[in-house]
Amino acid sequence: MLYFDHCASTPPYEEVVQTMLEVMKSVYANPSSLHREGTQADKLIERSRTLLSEQLQTGSGNWIFTSGGTESNNMAIKGAARQYAARGKHLITTQIEHASVYEAFAQLEEEGFRVTYLPVDHTGHVNVEQLEKALTDETILVSVMHVNNEIGTIQPIEQIGRLLKRFPRIMFHVDAVQSISKQPIKVSEWGIDLLTGSAHKLRGPRGVGFLYVREGVVLHPLLSGGSQENGYRAGTQNVPAIVGSAKALRMSMERMEERERRLSDLKRQLIQHIKGISELALNGAEPCASHIVHFSYPGMKPEVVIHMLEQHGIMASTKSACSSKDDKPSRVLLALSASREHATSGVRISLGDEHTEKDIDALAAALVDIVKQLKPLERRLT
Repeated sequence: MLYFDHCASTPPYEEVVQTMLEVMKSVYANPSSLHREGTQADKLIERSRTLLSEQLQTGSGNWIFTSGGTESNNMAIKGAARQYAARGKHLITTQIEHASVYEAFAQLEEEGFRVTYLPVDHTGHVNVEQLEKALTDETILVSVMHVNNEIGTIQPIEQIGRLLKRFPRIMFHVDAVQSISKQPIKVSEWGIDLLTGSAHKLRGPRGVGFLYVREGVVLHPLLSGGSQENGYRAGTQNVPAIVGSAKALRMSMERMEERERRLSDLKRQLIQHIKGISELALNGAEPCASHIVHFSYPGMKPEVVIHMLEQHGIMASTKSACSSKDDKPSRVLLALSASREHATSGVRISLGDEHTEKDIDALAAALVDIVKQLKPLERRLT
């Protein structure tokens, strides 16, 4: 089997699995308990926070452990908006955010907040000048993802952060779920107040995410009932998963530069193959993450392509995993001014550590065979 769905989830490092198993066996006390065993569990959590700060060079500030990227995004966006609503009720995001961001803003609109959804150009990038023009005296939060989870475009986070430093009353949130350990991130230098990550996107366990909260920033908690996670997230922490996520982050960060070079080469190889298949159309453009290739097959349902790839022993996806089971056009592709036919036929290939040139050639050969089989059926299967 060839697994090309790393944007949805990644295979955990064996070392992470073993570490979590050891923690589950030996450190099972509640980290909020006052006895020695509870203190030991709490120390593991605090060491994990320190490791995140060291690896991502965030310096002072809090790392909050959550259940994943979706909860972290909701905590950052709703928490900041509700906490600072007295300053103003205008929020800014983009049209191509992950559903956990996009729908969080939609919920805040129902609470009386006004949201500006910035457009992107045909390549999938935000214009910083347009963002500046959208700012008002009532703006309290700007949320822009670093790497788009569907087409892989890299947003100008550094330039946005530089702009927002002139407006200290505005919080800057970045969804970095698809970029941590894959793209350089300079949290403090770029003026990021809130940063979201997810362990299972970087070869850690599912069910654990993390949220950086800059020192001095206060969030309105989503959950109440306990003082865990500095009062931001009530509930007993998942110590083995937290420790595993910190270890996975360290291991992934150590491999980042080498991974970027290798995956960039594999991506170029795959793109050349796809360009040779006239029925397929690539989506997005540079700057773009090295681990994502996205294309459309206009006139064909993407799930047909996905299932035929599976028959070749290849696993891929359509949209983000959170939205892959609905048959609506891709909101991201529509934002790029794609036609409905184009936007309903997207396929995402996401690369990982295990892939080789041979794997790319096998994927390309499968695509050629699939298109050959489907060509007579185009538009009859839409």
